[in-house]
Formats: sequence, structure tokens, C-alpha cells
Amino acid sequence: MIVEIPGRESFEIKNVVFDYNGTVAIDGKLIEGISESINELSNSFNFYVITADTYGTVKKELQNTKCEVIVIPNSQQDISKLDFVKELGLQYTLSVGNGRNDKLMLKETVLGIAILQDEGLCTQTLLNSDILVKSIFDVFAFLKDSNRLIATLRN
Repeated sequence: MIVEIPGRESFEIKNVVFDYNGTVAIDGKLIEGISESINELSNSFNFYVITADTYGTVKKELQNTKCEVIVIPNSQQDISKLDFVKELGLQYTLSVGNGRNDKLMLKETVLGIAILQDEGLCTQTLLNSDILVKSIFDVFAFLKDSNRLIATLRN
């Protein structure tokens, strides 16, 4: 997806990186409709879910979902997430998260989206994001219709 925003350089989104708990899952359980939403858009984007897997459920919950699951160590999670998106290419990656360990990832990718759902949102992460949304499904709406991104980000 190429996004051309008036007053800003255009950018291309190839990769979408989601945090797991608080973003696509609540208390280790995948939010209903996430697999279907990812699978529907999997021909247009490469999807990744990156997590320390606090509840030990990520692989089971995402087994029928067209995404790659990356489990990171419990220490220095913010650095692990940042290193991962750097490997993908910051200029082609949209990232989504809510926790303190997502703040660097959201700051450095071409588009960082903070999400405020049941788990809450770390203020530092919010300040490092480009957009705040109230639901993970708002992110999928952006991916389906870039005009929503344009309306939110234009000068």
C-alpha cells in the first residue's frame, strides 16, 4: 500500500507488526475476528505478531492465522522489538502496540499506532506514536482504505 499524505512524504506499507497482549489479544486470548481480518489482508501485507508470550498461548491462538509469530526473551523486550522491525525495514513497516515495550518500535517505524483497549496504554508509548486508536479493528480499517490514514495525518 502506497500512502500519499499532503504535506508529508509518501510511504509504502509492506509489513504490519502487532504486539500480542493488549493489541490483538486480551489476557492471552485472541480477540474475536482478528484471524479473519489478518487472513483477509494477507495477500497485501506481511503480518507479524511479536511478543514475550506472557500467557504461553500465542502459537495456539494464532495457529490458523496467516502471520509469523515471533517470541522474544523476557529481558529488553523494547530493544528486541526495535531490532526486529529494523530487520524488516523501518521505512516499510507499520507497528501497533500499547505497552512500554512497544514505544521504540512505534517511534521508529514509518507509522506507529498506539492502541487503547482493555489493557490500557503506556503514556510513553502514546507519545512515540503517530496515531491513537480505540480498537484493533480501526487499524484494519486503515489498511483497507488509505483515505482514512490520509484524513488523520494530513497537514
